[in-house]
Amino acid sequence: MNRIKNLFFTSFFLLLWGCPLDTTARRNSPTDDPSLRTEVSQYGITWTFDKPTKTGQFVNGDWWVLGPVNIVKITPEAGPVPYEKLELPLNHWNDTSLKNDTTLRNGSMIVLKVGGRHGYDSRAEGFSKSEVVTLPLALQPNRSLISSISNKTLPVDNFAKNIMWDNEKKSQNVMKTAAVLTCVGEIPPADAFRPPYAGTVKPFFQSGAIRWERLPRLSPAGKAPSWEEFERYFQRPWIDHLMSWSQQQLVPNENGPNYGREHARLVSLASLMVSLDVPRERKEKLTIGLIQRGIDLYGLAMAGGYWNEGGGHSSGRKWPILFASLMLDEPQLTQLPGTAIFQEDTQTYYGKGWFGQTALWWMIMHHGLRDTYEEKPPEQWERWDQVSESYRTCCNAVAWVGTALVARHMKAVQLWNHDAYFDYVDRWMREDDPYAEARGKHPRPEAETTTFDPFATEMWKAHRKNAPEQEMAGNPRKWVWVGQKGTWVTNPKPAE
Repeated sequence: MNRIKNLFFTSFFLLLWGCPLDTTARRNSPTDDPSLRTEVSQYGITWTFDKPTKTGQFVNGDWWVLGPVNIVKITPEAGPVPYEKLELPLNHWNDTSLKNDTTLRNGSMIVLKVGGRHGYDSRAEGFSKSEVVTLPLALQPNRSLISSISNKTLPVDNFAKNIMWDNEKKSQNVMKTAAVLTCVGEIPPADAFRPPYAGTVKPFFQSGAIRWERLPRLSPAGKAPSWEEFERYFQRPWIDHLMSWSQQQLVPNENGPNYGREHARLVSLASLMVSLDVPRERKEKLTIGLIQRGIDLYGLAMAGGYWNEGGGHSSGRKWPILFASLMLDEPQLTQLPGTAIFQEDTQTYYGKGWFGQTALWWMIMHHGLRDTYEEKPPEQWERWDQVSESYRTCCNAVAWVGTALVARHMKAVQLWNHDAYFDYVDRWMREDDPYAEARGKHPRPEAETTTFDPFATEMWKAHRKNAPEQEMAGNPRKWVWVGQKGTWVTNPKPAE
């Protein structure tokens, strides 16, 4: 009876995800066991084993293989390419992280610790031959193999092109797609999520544990995005283990966004969508994708991940972890090391702003360590203060609004544990301006009170006022630089 039940759950979730059970794998078994396969494929990538091996799929469609297992071939094959000369345009900082290098395309690697190195494509900064797996590969349990396909020409379509403006609909990403093969030491539960692709700890979290009743049931305001489009956004793994802005020009353009602002925008919009008052069947696939994203980020954090890079590069990584913890009722997911810091927290703090505001913002790091600036009137701003203000209005709160709203409605303010983030988003979206007189000749920035995503803006206007009252975390902290290192200090909220 349990075997029948497990087969039912596996079939249900794989069909829900749009991944038929056996159409992407070739069997070569002397028995009738359909799970014994000599190869499995996903997103154009095929892994071939030296003998029939027990395999299966997680609820999001990604493959597992019972190990240890010998992988004798990965298609498309990794290797050099003939001489080529690509045009590599510089960004507006007169910079690029790419170079013309023919050493490797279609690389694969195992991510044990996050950092700045990779083994996918030699055109991208951080490439290291030592990270590239060689065949045959004896893949051990509790290891995840990430394999890739490189783009042959540049530029390519931006992953999030449908929500981008014309001059950012194309991007310089050298990777096209990637897929994850997880080696397990025991057969996973039929309803298991894929474990994190980074690190060596591979816990099985199960979709049967999802607390569906914890999702808000908000009435729609404005036009919601396409469900099918957003299910596709969260279908493939977002390769996110390089702790540097340079991954913008590396990450697969068919897998995930290449900039933190769009990480945060897509997470924000997806969180709003699964919080709508629609039938559970409509939101199941997207919810599973969002939870899987949180599980992957948990693994990245446990493997040394931190998100504190650049003006808008590192947004959007905290909420998926908290969301997964709430939805799976798994406190383990929020028990992160102190190295796991998040841009929404490091960039927001309490202070006395120049026109009376108390929830403030600063850029932290961009071409070097930056300093706070909102305490000073604009007449005193230096060049990097002006750059900071440009990033404040272009790339951060505009992407945080939906996430902050859903976190409030899921009563997750204390779980988030950084009150300045919520107060700053409230400041950004407040439609009246109690500081108008104090601003003097400096008008309020037009970007405030809105977002790049009309659905997020309308949902905030409709549902911020009816968010449930709850105690704040009461742990005000500010990230400060001590030499070249950062640390948290106590940061009481001043009276307005």
